Amino acid sequence: MAVTFSMISRWRFVRSARLLQGLRFPVLQLHTTGSVMGVTVEDFNHAKAQLGALKKDPGNEVKLKIYALFKQASVGPCYTPKPGMLDFVNKAKWDAWKSLGDVSQDKAREDYINLISSLVEAEGPAQAVAKPAGSSAAFETLLVTTEDNITTIRLNRPTKKNAITVGMYNEIIKALELAGEDDSVITVLTGSGDFYCSGNDLNNFTKIPEGGIEQMAKDSGELLRGFVKAFIDFPKPLIGVINGPAVGVSVTLLGLFDVVYATERATFHTPFSQLGQSPEGCSSYTFPKMMGAAKAGEMLLFNKKLTASEACQCGLVTEVFPDSSFQTEVWTRLKTYAQLPPNSLALSKQLVRGVEKERLHAVNDQEVERLVERWLSDECMNAIMSFFQGKAKL
Repeated sequence: MAVTFSMISRWRFVRSARLLQGLRFPVLQLHTTGSVMGVTVEDFNHAKAQLGALKKDPGNEVKLKIYALFKQASVGPCYTPKPGMLDFVNKAKWDAWKSLGDVSQDKAREDYINLISSLVEAEGPAQAVAKPAGSSAAFETLLVTTEDNITTIRLNRPTKKNAITVGMYNEIIKALELAGEDDSVITVLTGSGDFYCSGNDLNNFTKIPEGGIEQMAKDSGELLRGFVKAFIDFPKPLIGVINGPAVGVSVTLLGLFDVVYATERATFHTPFSQLGQSPEGCSSYTFPKMMGAAKAGEMLLFNKKLTASEACQCGLVTEVFPDSSFQTEVWTRLKTYAQLPPNSLALSKQLVRGVEKERLHAVNDQEVERLVERWLSDECMNAIMSFFQGKAKL
């Protein structure tokens, strides 16, 4: 879903104030604010991120304990069938989980956090301190760091499911520009918290510019054009680390990434026609090419939500990982990639991607033109109004 969706929906609310007067839409929180056994859910998510940053292999015994505590904290006691005797790996995991018995999820969460913290402390001070790709004041909605030859752009509005604002669009463009020019070998885009990205923030804009709704649609079209262009032209390997559900433009852009890794929890949803809109991010071209016209049609025309496994089968995702080991496995692999010769990687990407850049820019232009038309249509207005009215009834 493109950025002006939020703008136009607000404008329609202002125009239809009497109809919508009194409606309030609660914001879903991703993290609790109260403590749980002395820790918060945010602490638990932070511990998961720390696990992925460990530089030393803690050993199989500790990894089994980490797995067991994670499963107990996330799912509860083990009631799944015992794997066969010859399935050594899964049997070892099952035994470790089962050994926790009836330990509460709260206690398992606390023990998980304490174990990860002890591993981090045992490694001592980091040899290389993460440095921001730009000044500390440059980004309000992103966390951008460069470490181990990897620039990581992390969407950082976890309590809003990393929904994208206009300011966030501009910051991502800037972050990609800086990452393309720095000394890193690869660039990673991921999300903070439980969501990768929920698409566009629909509740940010209440004022219409002097040029009216037509000017707003035009300006937003240009912003979207530049946003997608930044991904088309990005010179280094760009890797998506999809840490949770993804919606709208965060999904359509994945066809412009070089590699996409996803947790098994991730889902992929592009509800364009449901909202009277049309695809963007070059997905009208990349999706049929990757997954075939029929599968692409289910997503882009009929709003089908894909699981991580389905997205992998379609070619949208490169590989899916268990949620419990997602961060560890992916970042271990990324650190290996980041040791490869940078010029070789960049030149190889040019050979793979360069032949289609002109085509992708043309598709981007066509999609933006169509979306501007959509945003100004009565059909789009009615679909958006119906969406918000449906939300109000929940």
